[in-house]
Amino acid sequence: MRVVSEFKEFIARGNVVDLAVGVIVGGAFGKIISSFVSDVLTPVLGLFTGGVNFAHLKLRIGGTDASPVMLNYGQFVQNVIDFLIIAAVVFAMVKTVNALKRQSPAVPEPPPEPPKQELLLAEIRDILKKQVS
Repeated sequence: MRVVSEFKEFIARGNVVDLAVGVIVGGAFGKIISSFVSDVLTPVLGLFTGGVNFAHLKLRIGGTDASPVMLNYGQFVQNVIDFLIIAAVVFAMVKTVNALKRQSPAVPEPPPEPPKQELLLAEIRDILKKQVS
């Protein structure tokens, strides 16, 4: 029974829930960024590079004609390029979000209204000033 109560306490902590939400949102965000890179940026870059796709680059390092041993270095190069593109897109997005945060200055809250006693004392003071002058 003690283990169950400790587990409930562990789950009820805010940081565990925040972490779970972060992982879920991060996974969904990762899919969006991957789709953006593979479906939007890569075709545009393909136009500029003449449709070069490094994923098909291979080097035969041994084996027989029936079962060659291939070094698929092209896929590694393609993954590195994809990573650099994704990192650049994420960097640009973070930089944009930070710039938007800086542009909206915090509106200062008006000072709280003084208590009724102070308002009454101020009225009395003003009346006394009028009577004296």
